[in-house]
Amino acid sequence: MNKSRIGLLLVAALSVLPASALAAGKAKAEAKASIGTDSGSEAEASASTNGAGASGEEAGAAGTAAADDNESETPDTGGGLEDICKIDPEACPKIDFDKEAKKPLGEQIFAVQQIYALRVRRFELNPFWSMSLNDQFVGHNGIGLGINFYPFNILGIGVSGTYFNWFNTDSSFNADVRRSARVGVPLTEYDWNASVNLTFVPAYGKFAGFGDFIFQYDAYIVAGGGLISTRPIPVFDPDYRNFSYKVKPSGNVGVGLRIFFYRWMAAILELRDYIYQEELENTHTGGSDPKSGGAMCDGTQGVNHSDAKYWLCEKKLTNAVQAQVGFSFFLPTTFDYRLPK
Repeated sequence: MNKSRIGLLLVAALSVLPASALAAGKAKAEAKASIGTDSGSEAEASASTNGAGASGEEAGAAGTAAADDNESETPDTGGGLEDICKIDPEACPKIDFDKEAKKPLGEQIFAVQQIYALRVRRFELNPFWSMSLNDQFVGHNGIGLGINFYPFNILGIGVSGTYFNWFNTDSSFNADVRRSARVGVPLTEYDWNASVNLTFVPAYGKFAGFGDFIFQYDAYIVAGGGLISTRPIPVFDPDYRNFSYKVKPSGNVGVGLRIFFYRWMAAILELRDYIYQEELENTHTGGSDPKSGGAMCDGTQGVNHSDAKYWLCEKKLTNAVQAQVGFSFFLPTTFDYRLPK
C-alpha cells in the first residue's frame, strides 16, 4: 500500500516538471528548449525505472510539445508581410482573389512616348526673316510673320506675309557689267506678299546634339495661295522708263523644320517657293540716239520712249525660292494630354 502511494506521487511530480520548464523558458529562449527536452528525458527515465511506462511517455510528449511551442515563439528577425499584419492588423492587405479573378483584362499599355509638344487647339505665331536663294542678281530679302491655328494636331490653317521693299538689293556687279559690256538681264524687285496656307505635320521625333542634349523636332509641309506685289527694275532704258508695283496672284509650296527649346517655343527653318507670273522689261531700246525713239517688243524702232505699252514685253512664270528662318511661339503655352480610356 505504501509503495503504491509513493509511485503515484512520483508520477504526479514528473507531470508537473514540463509545465515548470515551460514557465522558466519564457525568460530565456535557449534555456526553455533545453529544459523542456531534459524534462521529457527525465520523465521517460523515471517512468521506466518505476514501472510506469505509459505515464513516462505522456510526460516526454508534453516536454517535446513545450519545446516546439518555445521554438514557434522565437521572433523572426527577417521581417515581412506577416510581421506587419501582427503589428497592425488594419494595415494588413486583404485581397479577395476570387473577386480579382473575375475582373476583365482590358488594360491598355502605351508603348509609344507622348508627343513633346501638342499643336491641337493652339495658335502659332511665327516671326521670320526671308532671304532669296535663286536670284544671283538681286537680293529679295524681307521680314515676315505667320499666324496659324491647329484644329487638329497634324493640320493647321493660317496666313502669312512678307515685306520686302526696304530690303531689296541690286548687286553692284550688275551695274558694272551693264556699263562696261552693255549687257544686261531683266531684273525685278518685290514690295510685299500675303497668302493663306495649309500646314501638314507628317513627322516628329527627337535627336541628340552636341553629345549631351536631346532636341525635339517636327517636320511639316506647307502650301497656299495669295498675292504678291512686284515691279521690274529699269535696266535697258532707265532714262525714260519707270515702273510701278503691280499686284499679281501667286501660289506657294514649301517644307519646314521646327526644333523645340520648350513646349511652347521652337526655332524654324523653312524653304518656300513663291510661284507667280512676272512681267519683264523690254530688252530693245531706240539705240544710242535718243532722238530715234524707242523700240517695240520685236525690236522695231521708231516708237515714242514715253509710250509705256512698249516698256514691258515678256511674261514669264517665276519661282522665287526663299529661305525663312525664325521662331515659333505656341499659345496657350501649356496643354493637357487626353489619353483614351
